[in-house]
Amino acid sequence: MKVLVTGDRGYIGAVMVSVLAELGHEVHGLDTDFYRGCDFGPLDASVPSVRRDVRDVTAAELEPFDAVVHYAALSNDPLGALNPRWTYALNRDATLALARTAKEAGVARFLFASSCSMYGASGTDGLLDESAPLRPLTPYAESKVDAEAGLQRLADADFAPVSMRNATVYGVSPRLRLDIVLNNLTAWAYTTGTIRLLSDGSAWRPLVHVRDVARVAGALLAAPASLVCGQAVNVGSERQNYRVSELAQLVAEASGCAIETSDEATADPRSYRVDFSRLRRILPGLELEWDARRGVEELLAAYRAAGLSRELFEGRRYVRVRQIGHLLATKALDDDLRWRGAEGDGAVRRD
Repeated sequence: MKVLVTGDRGYIGAVMVSVLAELGHEVHGLDTDFYRGCDFGPLDASVPSVRRDVRDVTAAELEPFDAVVHYAALSNDPLGALNPRWTYALNRDATLALARTAKEAGVARFLFASSCSMYGASGTDGLLDESAPLRPLTPYAESKVDAEAGLQRLADADFAPVSMRNATVYGVSPRLRLDIVLNNLTAWAYTTGTIRLLSDGSAWRPLVHVRDVARVAGALLAAPASLVCGQAVNVGSERQNYRVSELAQLVAEASGCAIETSDEATADPRSYRVDFSRLRRILPGLELEWDARRGVEELLAAYRAAGLSRELFEGRRYVRVRQIGHLLATKALDDDLRWRGAEGDGAVRRD
């Protein structure tokens, strides 16, 4: 397939393009590149990438592609809370506009980066499948719920949208994030010698490694349209449903560091355990390769090799809301999160 990956210069997208290329696809990227310079490792130089705002993509630009893997978004709750209007504009409205444009252009498959965070305050320790009530607690999660609903309405015999409800992602990427739970806990351990919990650790989180997300995307591109069209699919595995306190303990065992709980720690209302049986039914031959224990070891080794410092950990390079805040404060972005001046010139580049 000829595949366009939006958000290819983000945390998941930077891994996605490499994995899809390894699977034999002709991969192209498109990204507004808010996180230029926020590198943890080299980006894939073999993948051509256009710097372009996803809100400006035309049908003519999409006509050459067989599939769009849409991972361009404002990526988490703190960033979503910075200005909810931006989150709805980019995560919901731009997603649906891009999907309509892709459908007009004759693109057959559209994979959407959704999230298990839409289960929110589940109120249960039971496993939640895709039919469970959606209880989004933040603009980020609400934007994903709304986008999924709009994509389902676009599904037909010629256009197969698929919503990947990813578990909380972890693992090493050229565009690393340290504002997600396992990456964050491991960075606390490596840079400070202490694992710091800001909640009481009782909340449930399902986890999935970034490379496994990309492998699932590759398999969903290849799956028969009749199995995936209009579907929402939880992406992860039941064995990786963890309490946050259990994740802290895994980091403690791997690093030898003690766990410290903040004096202000309270229970996190976002708590959900997730059922992934639909993923296994749709993709019966696909086995996820990673678990959190192995992920901690990978992260510690990568932090060590890169010489991750506390200054970098507490800076803006690897924390999305801090980087966007910096671009706004320096007037690099306008009030609609668009580049000022020549920053958004759309030039093709190969990093």
